[in-house]
Amino acid sequence: MHPTVFIAPGAVVLGDVTLGAQASVWYGAVLRGDVDAIVIGEKTNLQDGTIVHVDTGHPARIGARVGVGHRAILHGCTVEDDCLIGMGSVLLNGAHIGTGSVVAAGAVVPEDTRVPPGSLVVGVPARVTRRVDDALRARIRDTWEHYVAEAARHRAGAFPLARTSL
Repeated sequence: MHPTVFIAPGAVVLGDVTLGAQASVWYGAVLRGDVDAIVIGEKTNLQDGTIVHVDTGHPARIGARVGVGHRAILHGCTVEDDCLIGMGSVLLNGAHIGTGSVVAAGAVVPEDTRVPPGSLVVGVPARVTRRVDDALRARIRDTWEHYVAEAARHRAGAFPLARTSL
């Protein structure tokens, strides 16, 4: 594992999982590469409560500079570089999200759906509603840049876990 990777206490990473430089796996996230591979690109963040899982024949490949929002579920799917996956969204086996796309919070991307590069998808089931504009491209960049910086702070011990008594 690259020394710049941050895996938060309480996150679970097991099986065939590869994490790129400056990737971060946040509190309560689970990456379970038990029956196929999970590959996470550099500077990608898997925020609190995210689940990445696979099926046999359905690896999970998440590109570089991707922000994956809190409690998202990515199951046997592909997300290309420079994407934003909204909080609580679900990507099912065989879903393929093209470069520079945004999946809105709460969207469900059905099995084997191909989202073209630069698309905004919303809803249940997820549908392309428009092209990603400059403002959304900036938000994608701001998200991964923020999490790269925060991961470095957390890795350095800036936020020690509180000790509680019951």
